[in-house]
Amino acid sequence: MLRKMGEAVARVARKVNETVESGSDTLALRLEGNFLHRLPSEVSTLQHLQAIDLSRNKFQDFPEQLTTLPALETINLEENEIVDVPVEKLAAMPALQSINLRFNPLNAEVRVIAPPLIKFDMLMSPEGAQPPPP
Repeated sequence: MLRKMGEAVARVARKVNETVESGSDTLALRLEGNFLHRLPSEVSTLQHLQAIDLSRNKFQDFPEQLTTLPALETINLEENEIVDVPVEKLAAMPALQSINLRFNPLNAEVRVIAPPLIKFDMLMSPEGAQPPPP
């Protein structure tokens, strides 16, 4: 397990560094399925990042440094372990168009508070729904 975790961290660090150094117009970061529970601090430097895929990881807390990225349009956090979401910070993001939080054990407060505050698509599974088997 530790070996897998080390490989995943190395992959993530390489991907973040490639994205930062390349300055490409792709501006998408795909880090799905890497057993991540937090993001490296370098992600905060990706001011032009438009999309990030963090699905199928181990996030228990919403990675709040994403709320500081002004160009971010799409966030995919499907199949993590997130309970609470900073709805007010997300609502203040100028470019955000869609956030996928399906198959996260979101608390009832997020489910009630989020819809009237947000101007973007927020995808959520029905309470208690389980992801399909891999």
